[in-house]
Amino acid sequence: MKIDLHCHSTCSDGALTPVELVQRAQQMQVDVLAITDHDTVAGISAARDYAKNSNIKLNIIAGIELSTSWHGFDIHVVGLRVDKDDCVFLKRLEGQLAERDKRAERICEKLAKCGHEGIYNVALEIADGAQISRNHIARAMVQRSICTHPQQAFTKYLGKNKKAHVTPNWIRIEEAIQWIHDAGGQAVLAHPGHYDMTTKWLRKLVAEFAQSGGDAMEITHPNMAADKKKLLQEIMFDNALLASAGSDFHFPSRFTELGRRLDIPLSCKPVWHSWNLATT
Repeated sequence: MKIDLHCHSTCSDGALTPVELVQRAQQMQVDVLAITDHDTVAGISAARDYAKNSNIKLNIIAGIELSTSWHGFDIHVVGLRVDKDDCVFLKRLEGQLAERDKRAERICEKLAKCGHEGIYNVALEIADGAQISRNHIARAMVQRSICTHPQQAFTKYLGKNKKAHVTPNWIRIEEAIQWIHDAGGQAVLAHPGHYDMTTKWLRKLVAEFAQSGGDAMEITHPNMAADKKKLLQEIMFDNALLASAGSDFHFPSRFTELGRRLDIPLSCKPVWHSWNLATT
């Protein structure tokens, strides 16, 4: 069974619509897919409706990726099997989305001071109704020929300590975990191997995540080195967490693909061990 528990659609900063994401998952022979857009569950219903009406046998998990702040780091917490219609949860998400709007505006104000005006409107058009993310702003900068590719926008302007970087006022990790639990879901530490921190800080992060009630952590990624996987498994066991795996798919590429190279070792207890995957 091919399982991918972390991906994004155009409802946040992904390149594919929820429907296209389902089509891609079918093409890649994925059996279980969690759609985990940033701070929103807006794409779940469209994906499920399309899969049902098209008779596509894909188990779509209602997910989300919440943005949090921890000791100066932006840390992401994935929620799996959340109630996408929970009124309290949706109300809480409004604050996160408002913070995203503020960040986008402040970033574009800083870019204007650098001589690059009008980026907000270009990013707004690229987002096409979705919340404006830094990825949309990066793509806008490429479109305006300020940068040659999106990563250059982060390296020169949007990354930490760069000219247009903005530190958002995200919720704390323990709040994100509580929100997810209150909505009936499981809280998963997203891509812990990707944060720019030392192993000592990584151990501290995972320990505090577990102590705050976190359920699982992602321990593999399509392009992760073997020694990094081994380290993450060790830290996972040290903190008695479940194992999760997700591609963090945003768009088709030779580096990242839905369901590719996400196998979890038999020695690890997967986050889905108690799920009925036929009906989840």
